[in-house]
Amino acid sequence: MVSSWGVVPAVLAVFVFCGAVRAQASGAGESGLEAGRQAYEASEYDKAVHILEDAAEKNSNDAEIQLLLAKSHFELREFDAAIGSAARAVAIAPDNSVYHEWLGRSYGEKASKSSWFSALSLAKRTKEEFETAIRLDKKNFAARQALIEYDCAAPGIAGGGEEKAEPHIKELAAMDAGEGHYAAGNCRRQKKDYAVAEAEFDKALETAKAPDLIFDIGDYALRRNQAERLMAVAEAGKKAAPSDVRAKFYRAAALIVKKEEPQEAENLVREYLKTAPKRTGYPHPAVAHDWLGRLFENQDRRDAAKAEYETSLQLDPKNKNAQEALKRLRKN
Repeated sequence: MVSSWGVVPAVLAVFVFCGAVRAQASGAGESGLEAGRQAYEASEYDKAVHILEDAAEKNSNDAEIQLLLAKSHFELREFDAAIGSAARAVAIAPDNSVYHEWLGRSYGEKASKSSWFSALSLAKRTKEEFETAIRLDKKNFAARQALIEYDCAAPGIAGGGEEKAEPHIKELAAMDAGEGHYAAGNCRRQKKDYAVAEAEFDKALETAKAPDLIFDIGDYALRRNQAERLMAVAEAGKKAAPSDVRAKFYRAAALIVKKEEPQEAENLVREYLKTAPKRTGYPHPAVAHDWLGRLFENQDRRDAAKAEYETSLQLDPKNKNAQEALKRLRKN
């Protein structure tokens, strides 16, 4: 999903979403950038890095090549490299809000893999980059959401605090009601005030325009088996982004929870598996196979369910739900 990412281990997680980027390439750089973009969109991130590194050697002042390199390294979980590329994009175009946002995002992911002392320093850099992104573009809602969640989740020693988030939530709500309700709900989620969070999320779904925001609410509902909210996410997502296959996945999950229209649910999940990119913010293929296993288990198709759970574990050996499901099926 909009996947979460740690800034201080076991303490905070910040969601950020992609923003639009101004093109700066020209000549030979355009062909390299376009080829790299095609590889990135196909989830071929190693190939994208290879193409884009070659393009960067020929066009050292092309910030967009560096941004796409950062995003490709990010998907490969190569966060030092992502930081390096994002920092080069910032150096080339220091007034670009999105470049600072992605540098902050990359710092945050590196922090989640670091020791406490290193993570604290990286967390502060993360926040600084988000603040710079907002200063450069007040309507960079992705950076605003990231900063708000940082403040709601981070301890005071890392510069966080819910009181710091409150004015940002109000400013965001004044600009976009859906974004404001999501931010308020996400802040309450960090505090485990789920009733208030869900009320805000439901309001957000009424007017939200950003697909990543909508589908992050879907991820929340997915983990809690909330069929009606999953269906609302699917409808809102389809309206905001008709071609985004995530809407079909969340609709399928809603049907599986409700134990309705099993053939449609299976078709939707299989379509998702065939067409969805393997990217942060999208349900992992392991999750999709896990839900197919649940669908087949509902139908008492035990062998089919086992096969899906086993596939899920092959893709993600730490999938506890699939582990428990297989234990349950093997006992009975």
